[in-house]
Amino acid sequence: MANGGLTVVDGSTLRADDLHLPLPDGAVSGARLLQHAESEAAARLFGLSLPDPLRSAAFRRVAGGDARSFEEEVIDADSVKRKVREYLLALADDLADDPLAILVLDGSALRVFLDDEDDFAMLAENLFTDLDVDDRGKLSKKEIQDALVLMGVEMGVPTFSEHSDLFSNILRKHGAEGEQQLGQAQFAQLLQLILQDLADGLAEKPVVVIQNLKVVNGSKIKKLLEHKELLDNEMESMFGDWNAHGHGEGNMERLQGLLEAKGSRLGLPPAESNEAVALLYDQIFSEIKEEVIAGEVTRDAFHVVVSDIMEKLVDQLEANPIFTDMGS
Repeated sequence: MANGGLTVVDGSTLRADDLHLPLPDGAVSGARLLQHAESEAAARLFGLSLPDPLRSAAFRRVAGGDARSFEEEVIDADSVKRKVREYLLALADDLADDPLAILVLDGSALRVFLDDEDDFAMLAENLFTDLDVDDRGKLSKKEIQDALVLMGVEMGVPTFSEHSDLFSNILRKHGAEGEQQLGQAQFAQLLQLILQDLADGLAEKPVVVIQNLKVVNGSKIKKLLEHKELLDNEMESMFGDWNAHGHGEGNMERLQGLLEAKGSRLGLPPAESNEAVALLYDQIFSEIKEEVIAGEVTRDAFHVVVSDIMEKLVDQLEANPIFTDMGS
């Protein structure tokens, strides 16, 4: 799922039965099976190498808790596919609860600049001005690298430290490693050639970058709605708070405030921490008729209204996830 340039990795692509990679022949060690399962997961996730804690948690579930013994164990040929599937489903379950937000750098963002002469001219001018700190009107060829660093992943350029081979080959091809001085027009010409090659390289082999963002996609609310006992307990807690603060005039605002206060228990960040969350609450409550919450509200009526609100939240968040800072 993509949203505003970001892609949400929620594990859904890991649930398909058909494997992308051929299984090893015959029996294999647990360690070899783990390597294959990780490669299978990467093949379904843009080549993404998942964070160690996520991979370790999935492996422990497959290994039954004793990871070291499992690595040394010999897995017979008939069990290999089943174990790989167990690993993929364990990852999928964890990603459903706590999805990742990633950027897939495939050259398309760079093409936006390259395909529009005015946009590219402005980009090149801004980069040249930022780098020409002495206002000499000249930059060395090697400062093209600094320009690429300034562009960064937000403009579709991977980090140098992690992809030095890709950059070294392109910079060497265009002689962009020396001290030769360039004026602004020459700088723009060289930058254009390098970005074109970089876009081609990324189109052939995209780079995936995990963003330090929390994805709010309604999964926790959905789980709560599917678990009757937990849902009833949460409803009783909210209804108790509702009665404790009275009701009548201003019921709608009071109910919205109550749900916002309980947001963290529903997998939502505080409304005040993110404008998108506040707008989401406002949108949901604008669709509720005042009369359904007017006057004295019975327990059953309260449960119906709150359940409806929670279902609307899930629908909205599944269609349009909200991204917040990890600390929110």
